[in-house]
Parts: sequence; structure tokens; C-alpha cells
Amino acid sequence: MPDDPAAVPEAACPDCGTVVAPGFLACPTCRRLTHGAELKSLAAEAERASNEGDLSAALAAWREALSLLPADSRQHQTVQKRLEELSRKVEAGPQPTRKKDAGGAKGAAGLGALGLLLWKLKTLLLLLATKGKLLLLGLTKASTFLSMFLSFGVYWTAWGWKFALGLVVSIYVHEMGHVATLRRYGIPASAPLFIPGFGALVRLKQAPRTPREDARCGLAGPLWGLGAALVAFAVFLATGAAIWGGIARCGAWINLFNLLPVWQLDGSRGFRSLSRGQRWVVALTFGALWFLTAEGLLVLIALAALFRAMERDTVAEADRMGLLQFVFLAVALSALCAWLGPIGGGP
Repeated sequence: MPDDPAAVPEAACPDCGTVVAPGFLACPTCRRLTHGAELKSLAAEAERASNEGDLSAALAAWREALSLLPADSRQHQTVQKRLEELSRKVEAGPQPTRKKDAGGAKGAAGLGALGLLLWKLKTLLLLLATKGKLLLLGLTKASTFLSMFLSFGVYWTAWGWKFALGLVVSIYVHEMGHVATLRRYGIPASAPLFIPGFGALVRLKQAPRTPREDARCGLAGPLWGLGAALVAFAVFLATGAAIWGGIARCGAWINLFNLLPVWQLDGSRGFRSLSRGQRWVVALTFGALWFLTAEGLLVLIALAALFRAMERDTVAEADRMGLLQFVFLAVALSALCAWLGPIGGGP
């Protein structure tokens, strides 16, 4: 395909003969879809993936189809609703099967939102422990490996190679949390790209379609980052080596900082799905945590959360899971920072 859109030849609509300019998604006269054949193929692929239980693949196909539909078309609205339905199914997690004990399934169904959050944390820890392929995926990309190595060198000169290695790995795990969750929602994303002194970023090839999707993808980074900090904390408790305490403390602080609900930070994305009342709950939670731990960063987060709570552009439907994730991260990361505060070995 030519890089210059002007170089793409115009084509006549097969139905009405109107000349359709390059880039048009539908005929301006009869509204015939330009990519009709491709849309049918994507719809069939999405339905097949849904029937096979591969919701991520189904979401990816529907997202691609959505990009080929005019925003004001009836088909666009239909596909958008289908995306929202599948997205909620992904968010709910795997359903209990009848092959296992029915009593256990009923008990799991009765756990509610808090139980689901704990289940997700358990899944996160299992992923960190067993899904080595996913964590190693980014290292196969030259841009990730080289930028990571460059960041490692910069941090090495400041704090030594041991702490630098722990810091880089912690940041990498955080970013791979975003990548893994984006993939669950069928959103293509690049491997992490490190920026020495500023952390790392993941480039999206498509944007989340709903506030809930954006919140889940945003908070996935701190959730995975918390997992990495807890691993370092466990090693510190087992060995007593201060360097591991420093790595855990720094990782917890970085992920706590990312909960700031400003700009493009993860906390800002997490706030997108919260109602005004839920935002006030988050703000008061951070205020209470500052009173209990005296961690100065919590004051900044609480003030930013208060400012966001006074905004008018909040969602109408409260996001209970999003609120629980935010509060859980706030409490866990603050507690870890407070516990490890006096420990040396960090920067």
C-alpha cells in the first residue's frame, strides 16, 4: 500500500457507481461499506473465537472490525455493544465449570467483588511464578532489551549493579502487567520501551473503548508491580539482605507514585471508571493512610484525588471492582513502604 494516501487510486462504488475517495469507510451516496468482505471475515473470526472460549481473540477481531466502520453507522454501534459485552466477560474472569464440585462453585459465586479481587491477586502471583514465557516475551524485542540495558547502566552508575538490576526488573514486571491485560482485552500493544531516569512505557496500537477497560489496563501495572515488590520483600525476610529490602521499598514507592490520578499515570486511568462518590472514598483512603504511615507521597496523591473528585465528568455507573483494586493497592503499597521505611540498601 502506498505511503501517500493521494497516490491511492479512487474507486467506483459497485452499487451506485459513485467515485469513493481513498480512506472513506463507506460510499457517500448509498452508504455501502468499503471493507464489506473484510468485515464479514472478521465477524466470522470473532464468532468462531467466542464459540471456542477465546474471548481475547474475539475482542481483537471485533476491535479491528470497528476501525473499518464509520462512527455514525448502525454497524459501528452494534459492534461497540458486542465489544462491551465481551469486555465485561473478560473482566469477570473464567466461569466455574460443572466438572468440579458444585458446592465449591456455589461458594466461589458467593464471594462477591472482594473475593474476585483476591482471586485476581492469586492469579497475578501465579502468573509471576509460572508464566515465564509472558515475562520473557519483551526481552525478545531488540528495542526493549537495548533500552533496558541502557537504563541498567544509568542506574548502575548511581546505585550499583545489584540495586540497578532489581529496579529494572521491577519496572519491567510493572509494564508487562499492562501488556498482559491489554492482550486479555484484545488490544495490540508493544513490548516495554525503557527511558533511562523516567521508567518505561508501552505503546498502544488501539485505545481501550470503555472507562472500565482503561481502568483495568491502567491498574494492572501497579498490581503486577506490587507482586514484584512482594517477591523482593519475601527474599529480604528470608535472607536479611538489606539490598532486597531496598529493592522492595523502591518498587513499592514507584508503584504508589503511579497511583497519582493525574496526566497519563496509571491512577488517572484507574479514576476514569469511578463515580464521584467512589473518588471521594479513594481520596479519604489516601488521607487516612498518610495519617497512619506519615508517607509524604500520600499527601500529594490525596490532594490530587480530592481535585479529581470535584470534577463533573464522572461515570454514572459505579465501578465496584475498580474501587476495590484502587483501595487495595493504596493500602498494600503504603503498608509496604511504611514497613520498609528504615531499611537501608536502596537509593
